[in-house]
Amino acid sequence: MIEVRTRVAVFASGTGTNFEAMMTSKDRKFDVVMLICDKPKAHVIGKAASFGVETVVMDPKTFSSKEAYEKEILNKLRRTNVQWIVLAGYMRIVGQTLLEAYEGKIVNVHPSLLPSFPGKDAVGQALDAGVKVSGVTIHYVDDGVDTGPIIAQEPVTVFPNDTRDSLQERIQQVEHVLYTRVISELTKQ
Repeated sequence: MIEVRTRVAVFASGTGTNFEAMMTSKDRKFDVVMLICDKPKAHVIGKAASFGVETVVMDPKTFSSKEAYEKEILNKLRRTNVQWIVLAGYMRIVGQTLLEAYEGKIVNVHPSLLPSFPGKDAVGQALDAGVKVSGVTIHYVDDGVDTGPIIAQEPVTVFPNDTRDSLQERIQQVEHVLYTRVISELTKQ
């Protein structure tokens, strides 16, 4: 019997460390069939090419509206029969066009224990607040900023001498394992 795996698109804007972790994970139970990137010079584009993943780079500023931008993305996702959207460092708020088309099938990873420290620079927010524990949250995406239902969380200790870089590195180590595992569970056929 042929195993049918879920077809996933990863949306990313930056270096692509979570994308690379997914692609190299022996535990991945889904197929990444497309990368959507909104930054033409993002490092993740080269990583996708090295894995032979189709890459779509679209600058939202070249579209008349967010809706027009997302409709074009939606056309590309449908052409490739994408079943789930996985945000991995995608620095845009997902709008109604994609939320409605992929209701309950868009997930995000965030570098804090939500609801604490939503939005940008969660690691810096945690350090500025002086917390002793931060972590990783995987959640469904809704129309808010990091407000969707939580799927999984894992704590990461904040040490007194931590810098943004040292704490970010430890959080990413957790993300790289936890995210692929959770997506594999969610996307089981």
